Amino acid sequence: MHTTTQKLMLQGGLILLGALIVSSIGGWARRATADDQPATLTAPALIGELRSLEQSLEATRGELAVARLQLERANAIIDYSTHYNIAADLAAAIYDVALGEGVDPALAFRLVKVESGFNAKARSKVGAIGYTQVLPSTARLYEPGLTTAQLYDRGTNLRLGFRSLRDLLERYEGNPDAKLRLALLAYNRGPGRVQELLDAGKDPQNGYATALMKGYRRKT
Repeated sequence: MHTTTQKLMLQGGLILLGALIVSSIGGWARRATADDQPATLTAPALIGELRSLEQSLEATRGELAVARLQLERANAIIDYSTHYNIAADLAAAIYDVALGEGVDPALAFRLVKVESGFNAKARSKVGAIGYTQVLPSTARLYEPGLTTAQLYDRGTNLRLGFRSLRDLLERYEGNPDAKLRLALLAYNRGPGRVQELLDAGKDPQNGYATALMKGYRRKT
C-alpha cells in the first residue's frame, strides 16, 4: 500500500510540474498575442520569462522533495508502530528523536524494546530509568542538575539515552559491526567495565549486544 501511495504522489508531482510548464508557456504566448497585436520580444524580456519559469520549477521540486520526506516519515512510523505494537505517537517520538541525535531509528527501536519493553515507568535495580533505561548519573553528564523525575519525561529520556548511545558509537574503533557491538555492551554494562575487561584480555560479551543486533541491518 505504501509503495502505491508513493507512486501516486510522484505521478501527481510530475503532473503538477507539467501543468506548471504548460501554464507558464501558455501565459507567455497569450501575452505575446494580446489584442492580436504583435508583441515586441526583447532579449531581456525573454530572459526574465525563463528565469521566472526556472524559479517556479525549483520551487515545485522543493515542494515535491518535502512531500516525499513527509511520506517516508509517515510510512516509517506506521511500520514501526505496527511491528512493535505501540502507539503511533510513541513510534513518532522514538523515530524523530533518534534521527535528531544521529542514531539509526531501527537501532533506537531495538534499544527501547530490549531496555524497557516500551514501558515509560520502567526502573531497574540499579536505578536506570524509563524507555532507554538511562542512569541519572549518565543523564547529568549531558544536563547537569537534571532531576530523577525529569527522566520520566518521554522526550528527555529518549534524547539523553540516544545521545549516550551515539557518543558510545563514536568512542570505539575497528570495523563497524565490532564498534556497534562494543557500544551496545558499554551501554548495557558501562564503558568503564567494558574497558576493564578488554584491558584484562577478557571478552566483555554477555549476550546483550547479540540479542539486540539479531536481524538488524546496519545502515551503510
